[in-house]
Amino acid sequence: MSWQLGAFALLAVALASGFAWYERQRPDARIVALVGTLSAFAALGRIAFAAVPNVKPTTDIVLISGYALGGGPGFAVGALAGLTSNFFFGQGPWTPWQMAAWGATGLIGAGLARLMSLRGSSAAAEAPAIGRWPLAIVCCGVGFAYTVVQDVGDWVTYSDHSSGQLGAYVGQGLGFDALHAAGCLMFALALGPALTRSIQRFARRLQVHWIAPAAPVTEATIAPLIVAVALAAALTGYAPPARAATARAATSTQAAVRGAVTYLLAAQNGDGGFGQAAGQPSNQLYAGWAALGLASAGRDLNTVARGTGLMGYVRTGVVAGAPSDVGSLERTILVVHAAGLSASSYAGHDLVADLEKRFRADGSIGGQVNLTAFAVLALRGAGATIGARTMQWLADQQDRDGGFSFATGGGSSDVDDTGAALEALAGDRAAAGARARAVSFLRHQQDRDGGFPSEPGGGSNAQSTAWAIQGLDASGVSQAGFRVAGGSTPIAYLLSLAGRNGSIRYARGVGQTPVWVTGEALMALAGKPLPVAPPPAPAAGAGASSSRSVHPAHRVRALHHPARRARPSASAHTTVRSRSLARSEAATPRIPVSAGGLAGAVGLVTALVLAPVGLG
Repeated sequence: MSWQLGAFALLAVALASGFAWYERQRPDARIVALVGTLSAFAALGRIAFAAVPNVKPTTDIVLISGYALGGGPGFAVGALAGLTSNFFFGQGPWTPWQMAAWGATGLIGAGLARLMSLRGSSAAAEAPAIGRWPLAIVCCGVGFAYTVVQDVGDWVTYSDHSSGQLGAYVGQGLGFDALHAAGCLMFALALGPALTRSIQRFARRLQVHWIAPAAPVTEATIAPLIVAVALAAALTGYAPPARAATARAATSTQAAVRGAVTYLLAAQNGDGGFGQAAGQPSNQLYAGWAALGLASAGRDLNTVARGTGLMGYVRTGVVAGAPSDVGSLERTILVVHAAGLSASSYAGHDLVADLEKRFRADGSIGGQVNLTAFAVLALRGAGATIGARTMQWLADQQDRDGGFSFATGGGSSDVDDTGAALEALAGDRAAAGARARAVSFLRHQQDRDGGFPSEPGGGSNAQSTAWAIQGLDASGVSQAGFRVAGGSTPIAYLLSLAGRNGSIRYARGVGQTPVWVTGEALMALAGKPLPVAPPPAPAAGAGASSSRSVHPAHRVRALHHPARRARPSASAHTTVRSRSLARSEAATPRIPVSAGGLAGAVGLVTALVLAPVGLG
């Protein structure tokens, strides 16, 4: 095989692979339109500067497209720009080289975005802003590399393939290469940040996120909107399949939240507390988890008032003596905060001061990741100061695989403790890299059914899945994007465990400690990270959205210890793992109208209203 045929075969495979990768992502039609527009823009930029030798903005446009949209779209913009612009400049053996080099430029842009996200915050939903000069320097370097690739392509196509000829081709082209690099630097300084923001803004407007309302929604406030939108939906019949599917998922989640709230309220005992199941004796552990679940769904804990009331039951536990074990103390602080009360002065005790006394000199609680993570969450809810040494100690316990174990680094990583650590490290810029590695660990632990096991290789269960969701949610990573190829999402797995009475089963065919499991699952379904904030106003209904809560009860040696738990057995009285869930689409009251029709009609009306005036 000749050099030319071999090179073109490799280029053909590379280009085909790139386009196949882009198509495999199944881009939205609007993204396809954006990619086509940017490809045309890049090609026209090359044509517009045809009179200026080797000074073209095409490389900058392609790199910024990859930075703003990702590797697949960036590759497509570059490859198509090279192909289409040569209908003006002339097609030839140089075209595949230009397509491949500009396609690689789009991939480099996506890699730069990934690098910036890791350096900044792993919670970023899109590539963070990049300075004018850093972007220009990268464009300059990539522009120079692009032209060197073309020199090599000329050497392969037209020379005798000797090293001397290679030096001659590259050496003679250095002047033109430097000119192209300088042009890239100039265009990036002049237009780079503005173009980046414009593409990101356009892409952002194509995305839909379900956001819970700041205050409880009632039928009285939503009724006029229901009538108006239902009429629009009926008249237009407009309901795109993708939006309809998203709306159906949100509706299912809302129904599961309402069912879980109904179940927990019915399971409350006459003394105000909760047992491991309806009718079982009350225990502060189960009462705490039920309270955090109800608070995450928007219930004012001070109004959960059977008997002496839920908070009355919690108060009796503190009056009898501040919680002696750290796990119970942390959980109580979280519950008191979720009720809108002060943990620094509750039932005659300063619970915050009691917790602060438990820290070791190295910043940990008992030298355990589990207890330290929940101490951070409890103090964060109480508004207390969290020492930098504590955050550093926690991040330092990360295992090589990216996960966290129950105790310290070097142990066996598990999903529950990794999720808890992610929640505790949320917002800590110094721990951005640790969070990214932890998210990667969780991604590799997910089962095809969408759920997560307690430990690598185990079967999925509701509480471990809940902790994974909470960790992802606190880190700003959408659980909706977490799925094994062809599998379900974490929220879909939780929904599959919902029973007719509203409780959430621990696993398929296992319904142990339903109050505990349902309380933790409810926090994940309601989509609120720890610490759970008190609702802005008392909620009389059971469906208002809210904040997330809880504290994991890992590997129970003693049932009251919220950071431990035992493996489930066939006995209905066996203690199950405690873990806390976090996030779903929203937990708002169900609207008795076709969700797909609503979403489609609202989207259509909004587009018609905003398009003429350029808003949105």
